[in-house]
Amino acid sequence: MKAVVTVVGKDMVGILARVAGACAEKNANVEQVTQSVLDGYFCMVMIVDIAKLTCGLDELQKLIEKNTPGMVIHVMHEDIFNAMHRI
Repeated sequence: MKAVVTVVGKDMVGILARVAGACAEKNANVEQVTQSVLDGYFCMVMIVDIAKLTCGLDELQKLIEKNTPGMVIHVMHEDIFNAMHRI
């Protein structure tokens, strides 16, 4: 089981570390990350393995939001993500 985590907002030091730390705290394993800074805005998409997650996805999202104030965070189960993007 996997989830897609997206993070967008003003760039600042430590965003990746804060998000990864929140995932580790709840036993979500980060498998893939892509990130860039576009005109001062940080943009990241992360694939995390949630097979051993110790909370719900909503709680994981709230923890990431708490750790990265001012960022827009979305955490979505891969099945929902895939269904939304299927043609």
